[in-house]
Amino acid sequence: MTIRLYDSKSAQLREFVPLVAGQVGMYVCGPTVQSSPHIGHLRSALVYDHLRRWLTHEGFAVTLVRNVTDIDDKVLENARAAGVEQWWALAYRMEREFTDAYSALRIQPPTYEPRATACIPDMIELVRLLMKRGHAYAIPGSNGNVYFDTASWSSYGELTNQTVMVMPQIEQLDDGAPGKRDPRDFALWKAHKPEEPESASWDTSWGRGRPGWHIECSAMATKYLGTTFDIHGGGLDLRFPHHENELAQSAAAGHDFAQLWLHNGLVAVGDQKMSKSLGNSLYAAQLLESARAIVVRYFLGSAHYRSQLEFHPTALAEAKSAFERIETFLARAARVGGPLKSGKVTNEFRDAMNDDMSIPTALAALHDTVRSGNALFDAGNDKGGLTNARTALAMLDVLGLNPYAPEWAGTSSEGAATRAALDSLVTRLLASRAHAREQKDFVTSDRIRDDFASAGIIVEDTPQGAHWSIDGE
Repeated sequence: MTIRLYDSKSAQLREFVPLVAGQVGMYVCGPTVQSSPHIGHLRSALVYDHLRRWLTHEGFAVTLVRNVTDIDDKVLENARAAGVEQWWALAYRMEREFTDAYSALRIQPPTYEPRATACIPDMIELVRLLMKRGHAYAIPGSNGNVYFDTASWSSYGELTNQTVMVMPQIEQLDDGAPGKRDPRDFALWKAHKPEEPESASWDTSWGRGRPGWHIECSAMATKYLGTTFDIHGGGLDLRFPHHENELAQSAAAGHDFAQLWLHNGLVAVGDQKMSKSLGNSLYAAQLLESARAIVVRYFLGSAHYRSQLEFHPTALAEAKSAFERIETFLARAARVGGPLKSGKVTNEFRDAMNDDMSIPTALAALHDTVRSGNALFDAGNDKGGLTNARTALAMLDVLGLNPYAPEWAGTSSEGAATRAALDSLVTRLLASRAHAREQKDFVTSDRIRDDFASAGIIVEDTPQGAHWSIDGE
């Protein structure tokens, strides 16, 4: 069936047709490793993990490139402020934090994950090409400052559908560099400053320095995917000026670049957009300490990728309750039919995923399957209930939420041990209860039942024997 995705550049839903049949090249703007990852970073990475998983499910071979910006003004500033001897040591430590957070949520590793510092020669060549084509200029006497000449590129503003005369906050685009021709002109190469470490600069024919932020992604995307590729993704906050500038410099270099642009919505904490300036950032470590990683993944993927994700005090508790209803159903099915295997997703689920990755609708289809599966088991239709369980697993596989999948194996050893110990105790009490009932010792039987109830343990008597669960699971 047709996959439709919302293209930010054309501002419309478009049928996705890859450049090469059966193959997809996708570039996603990764983190600037200046500080620890927050909930917004996780949400963005998960969006493109969902897309990748769905495209793979539909038979495409996906090449996903997600960069690491490890050289940047803020990396240098934060390293200096923290008293870190080497700026790259801070960058590497933060990169490891991002990797660990992604891994905790089972966000699949990208096909390639280039660091900006490993692609400096490619950036230098791209700057040189732009200068040769008349779209970039070196500022005389600056010993290395090179800017993109926005006036030389008439299509500047095409990604965000705005003209240069009405672009927002033009004054904030001006870094005050002497010799700039226009406030909209942006840095392709920054001259080395005396206060910056020598290791954060490279030699070029126009002077020693380091790359600007925007040129990094253009160079890395084309290095690994070619000058034309299928999808470019990133957070909505990157749309302008970062992605606008990426498109301008790449197109000015003669590259077709991305055929489709995707942007995911941001995160609000309480009733405010999350922002470091507001001091309301919610960091990945805090989030992962608050709930099981699989529950955090469920929550982060619960809103449509283009909408704002709302985090509030009960958000994770609600996600936990919703996901545990799924787990309880799967456990019930496993008791009836043994180890479960994935089946096929429903048409409703497929339609939702093909319709601009409408995961809220896909989750509704999943929960409908769980509810009807429980109803089938209640009616004694074990075959029908097991079919629904296999269908549910197929949908969970696509979403990266199958608790029985190898990627989630052994993720909660402490919880598993606690559960095993509790199961041993409850099983013994169930045996005592069964024996008391056989002996018509209803006083003992009722006492055990009441003990279970007061402890929040639900006992289900089935033809296969008594089974238990914790109230709320």
